[in-house]
Amino acid sequence: MRYMILIIGLSFGLYFIIADRLKIPYLKSSKAIMNMGRTDRKLTTVIEAIIMDLSIKLSRFMPMDKYKKNRLSATLEAAGIKMTPECYQAHAVIKAVSVGLLVIPCLAIFPLIAVIVLILAVLVYFREYQKAENQMQSKRAEIETELLRFVSTIEQELKTSRDVLSILESFKKTTTPVFADEIGITCADMRSGGYEVALMRLEARVNSPQLSDVVRGLISVIRGDDGIMYFQMLSHDFKQTELRKLKAQAQKIPGKIRIFSMIMLMCFLATYLIIIAVQVIQSLGVMF
Repeated sequence: MRYMILIIGLSFGLYFIIADRLKIPYLKSSKAIMNMGRTDRKLTTVIEAIIMDLSIKLSRFMPMDKYKKNRLSATLEAAGIKMTPECYQAHAVIKAVSVGLLVIPCLAIFPLIAVIVLILAVLVYFREYQKAENQMQSKRAEIETELLRFVSTIEQELKTSRDVLSILESFKKTTTPVFADEIGITCADMRSGGYEVALMRLEARVNSPQLSDVVRGLISVIRGDDGIMYFQMLSHDFKQTELRKLKAQAQKIPGKIRIFSMIMLMCFLATYLIIIAVQVIQSLGVMF
C-alpha cells in the first residue's frame, strides 16, 4: 500500500514538473478559452480540454503539403471550426490513439478483442477527420434550402430598390440562423470594404454552385445591370431543382414504408402464433 501511494505521488510530481517545463496551461484556463469560442451552449469537458492541449502540442510535428492544407483550411472555415489544419489533424490522431490504447488491457484479458479495438481506432480517426466535411455539407444543404426564397425576395426588391446591402439585411431577419450568420458576416464586410469582395468571400465560405449563381447576379446588379430578368430565370431554375429534390425524397419513402410494413406483419403473425401455441398447450394439458 505504501509503495502504491509513493508511485502515485511520484507520478503526480513528474506530471506537474513536465507540465511546468512544457508551459502547459491549467485545465480551467483551457476550458475557459474553448468555451469563449463556442457558438453553442455545450460546455467544454475536462477530456476535451486535455485533448485540445495535446493537439496543439502535436500539431507542430504534423506534416502537410500546401494543397491539402489550403483545402482543409477552407473546409474548416466553411464548417465554422476554429482550428488550424495541423491542429485538426492532430486532434483526430489523438482521439484515435486514445481508443487504440485500449488494446493493451485487451491483450491481457482477451486478445481477440484487440483486433476489434484497432479497427475501431481507425474508424474513429476517419470519423473525426471527416467531421468538418460533414458539417460543411450539412451547412451548405441548409443554406441551399433557403436560396429559392432568397432569389424570389431579391427579384421583388429589385423592382423598388437597388441597394444590395439593405436587401441582404432585410432578408437576414427572416431566414434560418445558419444563413443569417453568413449574411451578417457579409453585411459587415460590405460596410468595411467593397461590396463585390464581400460577396465573393460569401461564395468562397459556403462553396455552393447555386449560391455562386446568386452572387454573380448580385455583383451584376452592383455594377449597374437591371438583374430582374436574371433572377426571374434563376428562380425558375431553383424551383425545378427543388422539385427534383422533393421527387427524390418521395421515391425513398415507399422503401421505408415497405420495411415497416414487413415488421408490422411479422409482429401480427408472431402474436397469432403465440396465441395458437398457448391454446394448443392448454388443450394438451386438459387431455392429459
